[in-house]
Amino acid sequence: LNRPVVDRIIRVDHAGEYGANRIYAGQMAVLGRSSVGPLIQQMWNQEKDHLKKFDELMVAYRVRPTVLLPFWNVAGFVLGAASALLGKKGAMACTVAVEESISDHYNSQIRTLMEEDPEKYKELLQVIKQFRDDEREHHDIGLEHDAEGAPAYSALKTAIQFGCKAAIFLSERI
Repeated sequence: LNRPVVDRIIRVDHAGEYGANRIYAGQMAVLGRSSVGPLIQQMWNQEKDHLKKFDELMVAYRVRPTVLLPFWNVAGFVLGAASALLGKKGAMACTVAVEESISDHYNSQIRTLMEEDPEKYKELLQVIKQFRDDEREHHDIGLEHDAEGAPAYSALKTAIQFGCKAAIFLSERI
């Protein structure tokens, strides 16, 4: 195995799924009892499964987590709660922005592992592909639930995606 590549992928994906869990926790804190609460809970449950799998992969591959987890804990919750304070459309706009960033990131990882050796990375590729598909589903759910109707949607989406790219960059390295 190309240890640096595997370590970086598992570390950043664990951080991303951890952050996604915190975002949904923040959204549920604000909108959990609203009509959109069950939908947010459903997406959060999938993210919990993703995090559990990356927790297992970190142990199996002996990868250390990013030292930024305490920061992602707070930042994710604040992002989720703040977007939810804009209402259902704000929460869905956040979901669209984050899930689009993550699915693009997963696609990049899939390309990297396919170029390395698809057979050698079969298990990891299978996990990443499945989670990418789940993230695309969450993205589409957000669009179906009026994400684009959020206040300043384009600016909000751009800002959140910039934050996602920064989080990915840092979590791969630190």
